[in-house]
Amino acid sequence: MSFSDRSSGRRRTAHAARTALGASALALTLLTTAACGPDNSSADTVATAGAGAAPNIGLPANLEDLKKWKFDDWEKWAKDYALPAAAKGFWTLDKLLKAKPNEPLPPPPAPPAAPPAAPAQPTQAPAQPSQPSQPAQPSQPAKPAQPSQPAQPGQPTAPGAPTAPATTPGKPPAGQPTQPGHPTPPPAPPKPSNTQQPASQAPAPPAQPTQAPAQPSQPPAAPAQPTQAPAQPPAQPAQPPAQPAQPADNGNDPLPKTVNAQPVPHPYTKVAVHGKLFADAPGSGAEAAAGLSHYQCSATVVADPAHPGKSNLVWTAGHCIHQGKGGKYFSNISFIPAFNSTGALSGGKQAEEAQYAPLGIWNATQAVTSPQWKAEGGDGGSPATQYDFAIIRVQPGEGGKSLEEAVGGAVPVWFNAPREQLSITEYGYPAAPPFDGMELNRCESGRPTRLSYDPARPPMHAIGCTMTGGSSGGGWLAVKDGKPALVSNVSVGQHTGDPKFQAGPYLDDVAAGAYDFISKKG
Repeated sequence: MSFSDRSSGRRRTAHAARTALGASALALTLLTTAACGPDNSSADTVATAGAGAAPNIGLPANLEDLKKWKFDDWEKWAKDYALPAAAKGFWTLDKLLKAKPNEPLPPPPAPPAAPPAAPAQPTQAPAQPSQPSQPAQPSQPAKPAQPSQPAQPGQPTAPGAPTAPATTPGKPPAGQPTQPGHPTPPPAPPKPSNTQQPASQAPAPPAQPTQAPAQPSQPPAAPAQPTQAPAQPPAQPAQPPAQPAQPADNGNDPLPKTVNAQPVPHPYTKVAVHGKLFADAPGSGAEAAAGLSHYQCSATVVADPAHPGKSNLVWTAGHCIHQGKGGKYFSNISFIPAFNSTGALSGGKQAEEAQYAPLGIWNATQAVTSPQWKAEGGDGGSPATQYDFAIIRVQPGEGGKSLEEAVGGAVPVWFNAPREQLSITEYGYPAAPPFDGMELNRCESGRPTRLSYDPARPPMHAIGCTMTGGSSGGGWLAVKDGKPALVSNVSVGQHTGDPKFQAGPYLDDVAAGAYDFISKKG
């Protein structure tokens, strides 16, 4: 994967933040907590799994419990949702132009193919002990050819044959470079294994029963062979239980085809809900000495159910406003809708704020992201990116005017949207080469495919798109009831090789819970 992801300074910062919590935090917070709500007593006492265990941060034991969180549960968990607003005039043109593009997160490297081959050898050894039955047959020297037949049942059932396909799943990851940037090498193997294992195992059961009856016709050998017959059938029943899990594709489809991003014509009047998000993250080295680091993302104005027609809510990616595991929220988070709508900054030109921010600069005062991103998020694609979303609330404008009123609209959010009904258009401000971050772009990507790092979580949407860093958090729209609705945002991306694609979280009940929480907090 060739995505640069973040600047080196931010990489070091994120790494330091993640290591502060430690590897045990995730296991204790997402896997061992037994409560449904963050205030449940069992949730508070579960973090006792050995010395040095990280403190529990109040997450439920499983995804289904998290989906059932009510407003009070979210409020008790999201204690840091209130943010200090950026000072008026903080985001000068100089800072905006120097802001680094926040890259879509890169997929992890493919795992090595060698380890799967090791288990195949131990399973072949048990097949050889089936030969000790041959000493029982020397009592019939007249039939030397029959001892070779009992050896044949051992061959179909030899664990080496069923497990040999297990080595083939290891090969596709090794060949993964033929599909540059495939984010989920592990899911690919099950497909070839499904076609090979049934073929090698299906003949085995009928072959053994037919030979086992033939052996009892030899009275002297019968005592030795019955012990083999019972030993072999148990070895076969042990394999079928593992087969039902293998046909699963782990939530992955073939990667989508590349779709070229197209610049949206100026002015952006009809798509003013889309804009640029700027934020400061703690730096390192020289950046730390200077104070903070400036970053840019993309974002979209979304409707506020608790304040219809007067929304101040903006949807973006979790990694655009929060460092993830062991980290904290960024500061000075501000949103500029319809950034550079007139093209005042295009082509390296200089302009006044009223020209490149015709609808104003809106400072965030509240933010919420998913519990998964805060507990697990990092630099690369992972199960945490399947919940890489965030919602911010901005300060009303002068005279109490809402963001939605200033922009002229807001898009609703479509949760649990049926995948087969989606035809996605992505919007964003890509800022990494060959783009410069000054132009709003879109990808008419059509129906998404599925991409997953953890099959226990809803697969992400994946679409072909050539947008680069800076497009992170950009809104993905699909038509619902004849009107556009937001169904995801940019989280993971691959913009080298072919195909070039991006992936965003599937917005399920967890996303709906976070959205409901911040809507009611306004």
